[in-house]
Amino acid sequence: MARPAPPHVTRSDMVSPPPGAAAAVARARLRVGPAPRPLMGSQGRSGTPGNGGPSEGEGGETRKLQEGRVARGKRRKGKGKGKAGAGQSGRGSGAEGKPGPQKAKEAAGQGAEARAKTGPGKEGEGGSVEEGARGVVKEDEGSAGGGKEAQERDEGKEEWRVRTGRREDARPGKSHGRGGQAWGGIAGTGAAMAAAAEEESAAREPAARPAAGPALWRLPEELLLLICSYLDMRALGRLAQVCRWLRRFTSCDLLWRRIARASLNSGFTRLGTDLMTSVPVKDRVKVSQNWRLGRCREGILLKWRCSQMPWMQLEDDSLYISQANFILAYQFRPDGASLNRRPLGVFAGHDEDVCHFVLANSHIISAGGDGKIGVHKIHSTFTVKYSAHEQEVNCVDCKGGIIVSGSRDRTAKVWPLASGRLGQCLHTIQTEDRVWSIAISPLLSSFVTGTACCGHFSPLRIWDLNSGQLVTHLGSDFPPGAGVLDVMYESPSTLLSCGYDTYVRYWDLRTSVRKCVMEWEEPHDSTLYCLQTDGNHLLATGSSYYGVVRLWDRRQRACLHAFPLTSTPLSSPVYCLRLTTKHLYAALSYNLHVLDFQNP
Repeated sequence: MARPAPPHVTRSDMVSPPPGAAAAVARARLRVGPAPRPLMGSQGRSGTPGNGGPSEGEGGETRKLQEGRVARGKRRKGKGKGKAGAGQSGRGSGAEGKPGPQKAKEAAGQGAEARAKTGPGKEGEGGSVEEGARGVVKEDEGSAGGGKEAQERDEGKEEWRVRTGRREDARPGKSHGRGGQAWGGIAGTGAAMAAAAEEESAAREPAARPAAGPALWRLPEELLLLICSYLDMRALGRLAQVCRWLRRFTSCDLLWRRIARASLNSGFTRLGTDLMTSVPVKDRVKVSQNWRLGRCREGILLKWRCSQMPWMQLEDDSLYISQANFILAYQFRPDGASLNRRPLGVFAGHDEDVCHFVLANSHIISAGGDGKIGVHKIHSTFTVKYSAHEQEVNCVDCKGGIIVSGSRDRTAKVWPLASGRLGQCLHTIQTEDRVWSIAISPLLSSFVTGTACCGHFSPLRIWDLNSGQLVTHLGSDFPPGAGVLDVMYESPSTLLSCGYDTYVRYWDLRTSVRKCVMEWEEPHDSTLYCLQTDGNHLLATGSSYYGVVRLWDRRQRACLHAFPLTSTPLSSPVYCLRLTTKHLYAALSYNLHVLDFQNP
């Protein structure tokens, strides 16, 4: 029985053919595949064959690699024994399949002689012949080297895991017939599974800062944040594609705040207040690009049979909308673009249609066409209504426990919200014109009224909330009939208005009360029924014809985008608009529409 070759000897050094075996070598070359790649030394060249160990330049790592390869060769020969013929699997020297011990020894001798003749320079050529002879010898060793083989098998497994970059080179099966192909397929599957496991474990681990790379990445994170804060949105997106650590680093909210404040409807006010701290700033900037480009998906949330003049309000995940003399509360589904069909609550109490309502302090304060004001508790059945005006109440607002109302009877009134004083009028203001809109200042010191502009005075006037006296009036060049249909405070000193004169006007009380700071004209000369703003750069308006919703960038004069929501036979004004950072809701005569900018 042949003695096993030392583990540090390469494949071509293990057996040498006896003299006069050139014909056997040639026949074996025809049957056996190409020789495996020779082992490379630490300096990139093959080791010198012989029994003296690795060549000069090879270290302990090369020796471990050789031992691992020898151990894998033993395992492969043990697994494939008896499953393939000698001529196809490369484990015998003839066509008989499994040779006996004597033939194995002859094959070993022939391999040794061929090895001696080829010399070190032709090591790769004789490797395939010696592979077959070595397989026969290893089959006979069997149980004699069981303990050593198990130890070398463990070492081979460790080498297989460590040197992942040379797995393809270390596989022995691709050039050895059917048996080798089967083994290679199993090994390929295992390698794929191992790679998938490595990726999964890497995804679970926190991303670490790259050890190599430009010196810039080795700076403290605070300094990196300062440097990267000057990058634009496109540069940050490309930087996030470099590695996992940079992707995590560039997702920091501090890097995106400056970009978000310059974007449309990103949840930041003009003063920099973040209104949506629970949503990452980077995600909001992504959705903001859809607002800028006008990319959205249109849908219908509700329909009703008869024509209405609906008004609506949003609060958290609920929508409140008026239909005839009722106010219905619906809950949004998680996507925000659909509603649960069953209402959460129904609030009644008016004898005629609800013209306007607001949400304040867990109450709904409604104004009806019957001249009454209704106060409803949202989470209970408590409802109080009282007569407020002689004619229909067109508008109402409530802040800080104070209610103000405006009516067609040319008066505006101030009421307390306290439960013990409901229905007690604090002030009655003679506006000398029909009041269409009203709003309380955030400082709770004054309120503004928008009238029909049928007299010789401005339709926009500011009144003192405590005394009911006139403070000032805004503008001086309104044409007759330029009534103000909607007005809203954006800050204690700035407000927006729109109406019959087809203009949206922006007023700043700190600069001038005679002339607006900026104005935007409706391109089709349509009446503007309502407006809404994100508190920063975005402005949305609802027109009187064809349900047209327009988006404006307040940094420019021209309209940004227009969305007609109705066709010619069903032309309807947009009576009310509400928006979030992801959706815009528009109430028309027959439908409640939604524009979804998150999933266009």
